[in-house]
Amino acid sequence: MSSFKGSRALKPRLSVLAKGPLEVPSPTESDWPKDDEKDFFFKDLDRELDSLPQPYRMINKLVNYLFDRSWEIIEERNSLREVEKNWTVPAIYPPSAEIQFNKMPGGMAVSQDYVFIGGPKGFSIYNLHNYKKIYVLEKFKADVTSIWATDLGNDALIVPVDEMGIVRLFYLSKDSLYLIKAINEVDDPSKQSTCVKTEISQNGDYAAFFFQGAGDVWLEVYKLPKELWLKEVEHPQLSLNQKKKTKQLQLNTPDSAVTESIEMGLGPSVGPNSTQDLTISLKSDLKLSLPVFVMRIKPPKPIAGTTFKSPLEVFAKVEDYFGIGSGQNHFIKDVQWEQHMEIFYATYKKHLEGEWEEEPLSMATFHFFYTNSLMTTPMDVKSSSGIACVLGVHWTGSHNFFLYSLNKTPKDKTDYENVWPCAAPIVMSQISSFSSYLALVCEDGVLILWDLAQGFLFGVVALPEGCFCQSIHFLRFFLVHKGQNVYPDHPVKFEVMCVVLCTDASLHLVTASGTQGPTSKVLVDRPVIHMEEAICAVAPVPALPGMVLIFSRNHSISLMDVAKIEVICAFSAPMCRQQAMPWKPLFVVSPHHPCFLLHGAHSHDQTTSTDDPKNTTDSVFYFNFEDYPLLKDISKTCTISQKALDFSQMLSVEKRCEQFLQKSIQMAKIQIKGHEQWSRLRKYSIMLQRELLKK
Repeated sequence: MSSFKGSRALKPRLSVLAKGPLEVPSPTESDWPKDDEKDFFFKDLDRELDSLPQPYRMINKLVNYLFDRSWEIIEERNSLREVEKNWTVPAIYPPSAEIQFNKMPGGMAVSQDYVFIGGPKGFSIYNLHNYKKIYVLEKFKADVTSIWATDLGNDALIVPVDEMGIVRLFYLSKDSLYLIKAINEVDDPSKQSTCVKTEISQNGDYAAFFFQGAGDVWLEVYKLPKELWLKEVEHPQLSLNQKKKTKQLQLNTPDSAVTESIEMGLGPSVGPNSTQDLTISLKSDLKLSLPVFVMRIKPPKPIAGTTFKSPLEVFAKVEDYFGIGSGQNHFIKDVQWEQHMEIFYATYKKHLEGEWEEEPLSMATFHFFYTNSLMTTPMDVKSSSGIACVLGVHWTGSHNFFLYSLNKTPKDKTDYENVWPCAAPIVMSQISSFSSYLALVCEDGVLILWDLAQGFLFGVVALPEGCFCQSIHFLRFFLVHKGQNVYPDHPVKFEVMCVVLCTDASLHLVTASGTQGPTSKVLVDRPVIHMEEAICAVAPVPALPGMVLIFSRNHSISLMDVAKIEVICAFSAPMCRQQAMPWKPLFVVSPHHPCFLLHGAHSHDQTTSTDDPKNTTDSVFYFNFEDYPLLKDISKTCTISQKALDFSQMLSVEKRCEQFLQKSIQMAKIQIKGHEQWSRLRKYSIMLQRELLKK
């Protein structure tokens, strides 16, 4: 008997069994005997295995499963080896320096010359150029969890937030540190509010703080008197005498009890013109001018019935028309609203019978804008260029983006001056440097790009199906000149670039210009097999044109050129602690210098367990791009003059339109001349034909 066994992937497996003896067929097909189909029958080989008794039947299935799975792994490894043959392994650079801590840092921030790192009961200040500690403040009641810093000329504004949610303002000038105010600290702990978010305008003119407490949330905006601070710091004795005469109230904060001058460390000068060692001390005797409260903003009220009896009464009593048509203002009678709710509950009763979860508090995202084109400015209000004048806010689950004027006094009404409605709830927003561009990301994956300076809508682009925005970052506009990315040394308008990290770990580059709508292309596809290679964070590098840092879940860090869509190099830091997935890296990229800092924990004793906190050390690793051969030249030659470029590539939309019209006129003139020449040619040919007929 004989059988013909098919592939294991084919189900069911059949065997053809013949009845009777087998014969060797002759070479000629015509001499082959004609078999009768009745003499054959089919038998399923799996039935033979299924008829085995236990536990042999289970063992057989496990062996088959292991064989199939092993074969899949072998094929996957072979395909991966084929791909790796074409890979170019990037250069891997170690950190330039390391700063060790006894505890995980509570946030990091950088200014022109300093690094500010939150820590136990305060924060520390380091020299950005030689990474040496120059000052430590440990006078808070709780550890610092986050910290911000903004350059104010040669000085800096420091804003730490501790575990109790108390936010403080510090002013750093040369060798002196001043406590300005603890914004939300109160004597009664039960009335203590918590600072959730902080936003400082880029020039340090305004500050906004998002608070929550006692089941309520609100946003407070302050104007920062930085010009007064500069005068008070330069002339401290004059400021002290003036404050004594006017009997100003002193700061009511626990930090005001600090009277001694603390000198925690020495380090080389970080100032641009200083050559001596720098010693920073806390000045508690001089109280700088307090921030000026501007307004308090609360979430939009839910839709409710109105007491107005007729439309005429509505128009008679409504003072302004802002928000009408945006879905924000509704004038519905209580009876109609009650009927609507009854219909809703009757329709969806079976879905609403379960337990109701407490609705979370609404969160706000807010940005400072520097353009007056977003709203009408009163004639008596003087606005200076480069100073924030508008605050943009959107709330959780809201379709609307609200715009508030900052040219207000505490007596003015806290009403928005403008509102931008969107078709879907806004889940994220981002602004570019000095708020030239705005990106609104909606819940349905739609990205809206605005040019705020010109009041111009670049357009709307939809992310691929199933992709939802996780983070978005604007890139400074760059060009590819002779194979190298460069920044133009002159302002460029109507050009925008941003990288979008989606929730599926795919990375996209969105570009738009004034002459064409936004387009999107994939920089990194979503991982399918190796999920540990998924991207968890992205950060642009201002010092390197067209470059972004990519942080992956497996603690790998790479630098990508978005123009070529290739990895330039990678950075390694000894991080051996097994952190929870996905990895949430703590890092900060300097906007002024070619460097970035990264927090990591590593073990000095490799023989013991790396999960033991006693065996690990928290550190901040410093990566200086100028220390690496591949990036040294890029950071030094990152700009290009306008003369070295093709001028037509950098023209604004107005100039391009003007050139286009001029070329069109020239083409029209050429066409007119051609038409005249053609007409003369026709006349001449007709004349010749007549002369020939006469002959």
